Amino acid sequence: MPLFNKKPFSLMEPPKDLDSKEKVFQIRFTKEIFRDYQEYLKRLNLYRQRVWTCKMSGKTNLTFEEALVSEHNAMEKARSIPTELMAYVLRMTQYSTLGLHELVNKIYANLLEEVFEGIELHANKDGSVVPCKILKILDSDGTKMCEVGWFGREKTLINTSVVKASDLFYRRAPVSRNTLKLFIRDSTTQTTPWVIHENLAKKYGIPVDPPNNIMHKKRRKREENETEDGRKKMKDGDAQVPIKYPIDDMLVRPNADDLALFKRPPLATDFRVPRCSVGDLLMVWDFCSSFGRVLRLSPFPLTDMENAICHKESNVLLVEVHAAIFHLLIKDKGDYFSVLQNKKRKLKVSLVTWTEFLCDFLEMTKSEELSGNIASVRRGYYGLIDTDIKLKILRELVEEAIKTSAIREILSERVDQKQALNATKRESTKKDKEEQNLNTEIAMKNEENQTDAVQDGNESVDELARGKEEKDKSNVSRSKTEGKRHRVWHLETEIEKLSIRSSPLGKDRHYNRYWFFRREGRLFVESADFREWGYYSTKEELDALMGSLNVKGIRERALKRQLEKFYNKLSNALEKRTKDIVNKMLLEEGVLRRSTRVRAQPKDNPSMAFLKYVNKWKDN
Repeated sequence: MPLFNKKPFSLMEPPKDLDSKEKVFQIRFTKEIFRDYQEYLKRLNLYRQRVWTCKMSGKTNLTFEEALVSEHNAMEKARSIPTELMAYVLRMTQYSTLGLHELVNKIYANLLEEVFEGIELHANKDGSVVPCKILKILDSDGTKMCEVGWFGREKTLINTSVVKASDLFYRRAPVSRNTLKLFIRDSTTQTTPWVIHENLAKKYGIPVDPPNNIMHKKRRKREENETEDGRKKMKDGDAQVPIKYPIDDMLVRPNADDLALFKRPPLATDFRVPRCSVGDLLMVWDFCSSFGRVLRLSPFPLTDMENAICHKESNVLLVEVHAAIFHLLIKDKGDYFSVLQNKKRKLKVSLVTWTEFLCDFLEMTKSEELSGNIASVRRGYYGLIDTDIKLKILRELVEEAIKTSAIREILSERVDQKQALNATKRESTKKDKEEQNLNTEIAMKNEENQTDAVQDGNESVDELARGKEEKDKSNVSRSKTEGKRHRVWHLETEIEKLSIRSSPLGKDRHYNRYWFFRREGRLFVESADFREWGYYSTKEELDALMGSLNVKGIRERALKRQLEKFYNKLSNALEKRTKDIVNKMLLEEGVLRRSTRVRAQPKDNPSMAFLKYVNKWKDN
């Protein structure tokens, strides 16, 4: 049942003594019955307001009917988890005291290390990576072994053998984090600690009695509550307890001083692609920018990508992007490579043949929405496909590319490098602090000595010289500290470059997410339902946004801290983009003036710059 302002909501009971011939009003999607038309309208209007939350996914700002649909879709997804994993996930969930995010990450990591009967994985066989299915798990002298069946064509098991469990691996996780999150929410009756439904516990043989440590905490909490209740009863009157901020943003009630906080600058929404597809555009562009070296794809601006995807003709930039990902998938020798081999396709992707490779991929996706465009691509009409479909195709390609061994190796290397840099940064910060404390002690000691000497009237020239020498040493030490701080800043910059994926800076009170990409001078805002996008592009808008955030709320407090942390980087990027736009406008004006005398070529127009794209990193 959807939540009302994030709280449980009950439907109306049917009227008593209802006559079968009586005329009534019924709400279609809740089946609630009303005798009074005004009451019916009042309840219907409530359901139409965007105050409802999907209990399963946590999506907010929905109508009641949208929340119902969201819950249905979320439950369908939650129940798509392989049955072989259910008992394991439920066992790890029962009476866990972790938060949802931490619990999901723990279970997800454990699943990647475990093997289960009936699950499909991959293993090396005769020098190739071959898909297989675990038929039985064996134990041989403490070493976990598995009897597996090897898949042939058309997903049929052709023979069996016994392999070490450690030699099996997942090409893709057996279940996504999001599906785990939905499954846990759907399977539990309470949190902190998590308690699964009794029927599920009985079905999978999971204990229902709480562990001793949980029982002890419950008894202690009850005793504390009883003591607190006793204290409250002893007090005269009902004194109002002051609110301890920060609290959930939706509970913040602004006073007269807070009203200015909610005057947020309007978002720019002048995207060429549909606003619901901006997320796909950013994902594809960020992937190409982050992994350009391994893709052999030289960088290009986001605006070029947007203009290229909206262009009604095939163009070099899009061809190069597709070709780079196809080459990566071919080198990985995975599922896509097998499809090409079965078709006896020559493995040379060119400006002429790239559409054939695209058609093969669309067939492999088995998505009707995408594969329905194969005929258009084959006839040479790729450019006329809807922009949102083009982006969905590229998103599918990127998701497939992320699973390749080449990308996974880079990610693994970056994780190791990031951990090493973080360790260096911690060590440097620790030494910095120790030296700073030592310098402070020396300075205080020198000051005390000089004061004592003045009071005694015995300060000599040698003592003054020693004092000066100590002061000089202190200055040198201070300079060294400044140098180390600069190195820490450099380390932070290097750590940021090694970021595995872009993450939102934070969320505002309405759960809108704020995104900043290192290579793009805009601050993007994504709506809570993932459907709408906008952006801020000036330093003034950034300042106004930061001034509008209310730090009494948990989310806006965290968001403001992140914006303050990256303020210099953000404002510099925004100002640089503003200057670039001004220069671009001046250039366009020059092209326009020139075109009145001489017919200007289309490629001279900066908005058509993507047509001039040359892949300088292409491996010929």
